[in-house]
Amino acid sequence: MSILVFVEGSEGVIKKSSKEAISYGAETAKLIGSSDVIAVVLGNYSDTELEALGSNGATRVIHVNDDSLNENQIGIFADILADISKSQSADLVIMTKSSFSDNVGGRLAAKIQASIVSNVVDIPDISSGFVVKKSIFTGKAFSTVVVESARKILIIKRNAVELLESGDRAPVEKITIFGEAKATETITGKKKAEGDILLDDAEIVVSGGRGLKGPENWGMIEDLAKALGAATGCSKPVSDLEWRPHHEHVGQTGVKVSPNLYIAVGISGAIQHLAGVNSSKVLVAINQDPEAPFFKAADYGIVGDAFDIVPRLTEKVKSL
Repeated sequence: MSILVFVEGSEGVIKKSSKEAISYGAETAKLIGSSDVIAVVLGNYSDTELEALGSNGATRVIHVNDDSLNENQIGIFADILADISKSQSADLVIMTKSSFSDNVGGRLAAKIQASIVSNVVDIPDISSGFVVKKSIFTGKAFSTVVVESARKILIIKRNAVELLESGDRAPVEKITIFGEAKATETITGKKKAEGDILLDDAEIVVSGGRGLKGPENWGMIEDLAKALGAATGCSKPVSDLEWRPHHEHVGQTGVKVSPNLYIAVGISGAIQHLAGVNSSKVLVAINQDPEAPFFKAADYGIVGDAFDIVPRLTEKVKSL
């Protein structure tokens, strides 16, 4: 059985989370005895970028490039993936968790009559059927799902498997759009998220809350983030007050993140915010209120004035 991995990227660069999905596919392939892990990439990417996916576990890459694919359009992407999965006899499709893949995956499941499981956090257990583990209740618990259908789609959470980096190269097969694939949406406008590192792919995130007292004090958050090579985020009240742009809002109704390190500065820890960050490997809270709810969830906590602690922490990071 071939395994198909839908790969996402931006401006010609493959997302790290998609590389993790390929590594997940490679580990699953070993388990089920498959030797064919196909990375499917739609849009304009260099051969060098595509061949490098072999390092993450892809045995080959199918590249579909067409002017109509320069914009992420759900309908045409689902059509193309359906055509490729059928032509390659791929009964298992893997993709990384994102708002875009959630929509593509749902349509693809209907087109190829596949079962779909989202928020998958571990390699399947095939000792008695095909069983996958997924997170539920915004990451507060886990459940196991028995997938009985012949065709399956798994949407993987970030950090679900270790990223393979072997240095291997994968052959690239270039194809054109075929079948009934066609654009069904019209893009009327775009607004690009700004920042050196975006939240979706960040390994480290530094977020600030109302404890910073105003947008004029955000420089210390940006300084710490720059020193750590991190993305910047904020709580919902901060984005509602327009201290920071909405795309930096981290939480249940904003961007859900799962970095290796999440630092919350002046954020009390409302349940909606914690729901968006509880997949992070390490949580650090900095707050002058020792009763702040965030401390109950944090792996490490510092009780004190952020205006004193954060600059000192930044200088320490720079010295290292």
